[in-house]
Amino acid sequence: MKISELMTTDVRTCWVNESLDRAAKLMWESDCGSLPVLDQNGRVVGMITDRDICMAAYTQAQLLGRIPVARAMSAELHSCKPEEALDQVEKRMRSHQIRRLPVVDDEGHLRGILALADIAQRAAREAKGKAGTRQVSFGEAGETLAAVTTPRRLELTAVAS
Repeated sequence: MKISELMTTDVRTCWVNESLDRAAKLMWESDCGSLPVLDQNGRVVGMITDRDICMAAYTQAQLLGRIPVARAMSAELHSCKPEEALDQVEKRMRSHQIRRLPVVDDEGHLRGILALADIAQRAAREAKGKAGTRQVSFGEAGETLAAVTTPRRLELTAVAS
């Protein structure tokens, strides 16, 4: 199955130079927990989550209106392309513990988003249908969910005196 068959195409975004209060407002109005972040050319350059916003407010001790999205977003961008196969993208989601991936074209422009929820919902719909037509399994969706939600462990390093 190709990503284009699963992805959500109606995606809200924010700009890299916008403030966190604007990003939070967009998330609230759209009932979502993350937004792709676009640069001045409309290319995806990062992702911002509701957790990123909360942690930025805490660690920077400023009002959200004074913190630009650029200072809180995840700049290490993991994405996929519409023509990629789901099994390969699921492996990427598992290895990087990512719940949502922006789907971009060759120029980096947003085409959609693939969320773990999209995979799980498709598996549930297919489970109700004929077994021979399944392209997304509960087993694979469950493995991805387990890998993505496993807590990351902080490595403690001894400080030499």
